Amino acid sequence: MSNALKQYLVSAQSRVEHALDARLPSAGILPKKLHDAMRYSTLDGGKRMRPMLTYATGKALGLSEEILDAPACAVEMIHVYSLIHDDLPAMDDDDLRRGKPTSHIAYDEATAILTGDALQALAFEVLANDPSIKVNPESRLKMITTLTKASGSQGMVGGQAIDLESVGTTLTLPELENMHIHKTGALIRASVNMAALAKPDLDSVIAKKLDHYAKCIGLSFQVKDDILDEESDTATLGKTQGKDQNNNKPTYPALLGLNGAKQKAQELHEQAIASLSSFGSEADLLRDISLYIIQRDH
Repeated sequence: MSNALKQYLVSAQSRVEHALDARLPSAGILPKKLHDAMRYSTLDGGKRMRPMLTYATGKALGLSEEILDAPACAVEMIHVYSLIHDDLPAMDDDDLRRGKPTSHIAYDEATAILTGDALQALAFEVLANDPSIKVNPESRLKMITTLTKASGSQGMVGGQAIDLESVGTTLTLPELENMHIHKTGALIRASVNMAALAKPDLDSVIAKKLDHYAKCIGLSFQVKDDILDEESDTATLGKTQGKDQNNNKPTYPALLGLNGAKQKAQELHEQAIASLSSFGSEADLLRDISLYIIQRDH
């Protein structure tokens, strides 16, 4: 990781942590257990990759971070809700997330389900009402629509459904990519696209290039996750290592081999960089993020 990205990551993590803290209900407000669980699952953990992408895209477009706080929080809330539900016994049945007990272990299964539900609702409330989003009503509505589609049956939830149906089966490369374009890639694309929507006068060609960049890094993120599931360890990952392999889930290393998967990640990185060719140094953080995604160890 470059020094510039390392500094920016720390800055973005700190910024979104404070922004999330301000937008989450206080643990002292009824129902206290639910609100405590929302804060437990959301605060103090995670790479914050999606909020960082929102802020970094805004930087490339000359936007202030303040206007992006709410979209950054909204996409992270959706991400956290998805992790809570993904870890449930009916899904992946995992007991470790971000280096600490999963929500249903720390509380109980019913509370975990409700926590995910509440975070999902709060994400859209933030996009609909937060006064820091200083854009016209049409752009605000497009942000809501973008995150809605990225979260639902044509996005993340649809990808998760395909994933569950694919356990124990052999997928083709296009089928595997389609699954992850939805399951992992949709929210990453939304992170970038909501920042683009915060600049209503943005040229449509530039917006499409940013979307293609996001599509490429969304796939490379999942490819690298699959590689780490085989090469890393539980302590480094902060979640159970080898879970996908043990559950007989389709992965890029299973389909392409470990070296083939690494080559795939590199190719996606190169495509992402090519998508930013019309930008100058203002997009260096986006370039660094793409490289970091395929070089990270957790």
